Amino acid sequence: MVYNDKISGVAMSQYYWGVDLGGTKIECAVMSRTDDQCVLRKRVATEGSKGYAHILQRIKSLIDMCADSIGEYPEAIGFGTPGALDPQTGVMKNCNSTALNGQPFDQDLSEMLGTKVVLANDANCFALAEARLGVVKRLKPDAEVVFGIIMGTGVGSGVVVNGKLINGRHGIAGEWGHNVLEPNGALCYCGKEGCLETVISGKGLEAHYKSIAKQEHSLPEIVKLAESGESFAQHTLTRLIDKFGLAVAQIINVIDPDVIVVGGGVGNIDALYEHAPQAIKRHLFNPILDILIVKPDLGDSAGVFGAAMLVK
Repeated sequence: MVYNDKISGVAMSQYYWGVDLGGTKIECAVMSRTDDQCVLRKRVATEGSKGYAHILQRIKSLIDMCADSIGEYPEAIGFGTPGALDPQTGVMKNCNSTALNGQPFDQDLSEMLGTKVVLANDANCFALAEARLGVVKRLKPDAEVVFGIIMGTGVGSGVVVNGKLINGRHGIAGEWGHNVLEPNGALCYCGKEGCLETVISGKGLEAHYKSIAKQEHSLPEIVKLAESGESFAQHTLTRLIDKFGLAVAQIINVIDPDVIVVGGGVGNIDALYEHAPQAIKRHLFNPILDILIVKPDLGDSAGVFGAAMLVK
């Protein structure tokens, strides 16, 4: 279904499309241009172990299924991806779905699908969705600068300014998780030691707890142990808050955001929001912390909705 754009008079689809490419699933969302509501969502398994060409075919199958349901084929699709497309080389890099690395993913998708393709890192899509559709729109719709964080198995982030995603010259704007927080710390998959991702990610917290308690627990179990008064778990969460405060203060000193949105499993820890402001203040240039630090509204919808916003 199409409608005429009031300014140009050109026929436009009433829908815009996004795809979130994950390690285990690929999800497509079709959104309404009139009210930004999702009118269709479908998922298929990624089956990434079968290789790059197979991933492309899985994406095509998903798009074809959605097009059949909607009754039209998209003119453009936004894709949220692990890693990033390097604007200098035109190929993917830093993907934990390693079959994508070194591939001209956007070109291959565009040729296969016969449509325009726009790519962004999945954390960038999270930030964009929460800025334009989620918690920022609800709590501070006039926000100029938004910093979105995903702290889960790893740590990713994105920067949105005046509703636009900031990609950077090398396509890595917002790669907060790979700043070194602990020199000579744990080895990160990126090859550096002591990256922020090795310290305050879910895996990093679990590893720290194991190193001091000499036993393993999942992050939710560590949080429960801390609430019950177990000293090693409390130390792990105190360390999280201190390190988070140091790392976030550096971001605030540089970009001075209006809102920081914290998603992912680590972002569900309530103590982070209670105690992090004081931990941040200790490292700020500005003595006043007048910034919202909030949980996201969109949950696991943020990635695919943000991907769609790339082509709205």
